[in-house]
Amino acid sequence: MKKSSDFDCNNLLSSMELISEHIHGVAVELEVENIKKMLANILEANCIFVMGAGRSGLVAKAFAMRLMHLGLRVYVVGESTTPAVRNTDVVVAISGSGETRSIADLGKIAKDIGSTLITVTSNRESTLGKLSDTVALISGRTKEDAGGYLERHMRGEYSHLTPLGTSFEITALVFLDAIIAELISITGASEADLKSRHTTLE
Repeated sequence: MKKSSDFDCNNLLSSMELISEHIHGVAVELEVENIKKMLANILEANCIFVMGAGRSGLVAKAFAMRLMHLGLRVYVVGESTTPAVRNTDVVVAISGSGETRSIADLGKIAKDIGSTLITVTSNRESTLGKLSDTVALISGRTKEDAGGYLERHMRGEYSHLTPLGTSFEITALVFLDAIIAELISITGASEADLKSRHTTLE
């Protein structure tokens, strides 16, 4: 095993640079009209439900926490205290491929109920993308990557600098935090408002 003195951390620095460049590229290419629709959907909703699988699920929970800090009624799909979805509600699905079976199936149910479905994904033509009322397109791979998303995952072709779905998940997290920043601006919420709703039982 190598000693810590042998570590040069070049991959660490390269990975951070690659991710930051990727986030900047995604920001430049965001479809602003779709983002405006997403903001309007969230603000008009009776309740907001967020969902995702694996690490995308963790991103969904982080987004839900910030929406709660804004004073919005928000729930994480799958939690034991989450109520039924109604047709006046918005469901936000987070899935890089847009084909995660459990999330795609839940997206179909959300549409059957009549709720508004927003999907944050890298694949507009996916099952979730085609079901959705609004798609926030977040590229999850670099230009150097070859082949389709599902094909690359089946073959196990991942970059060691951004393993598995890292590019999508980190970019989605940054994007959704930026959505919160925009909602703060729109609603006029203050730092004190957000702090007042922060948990005191930690």
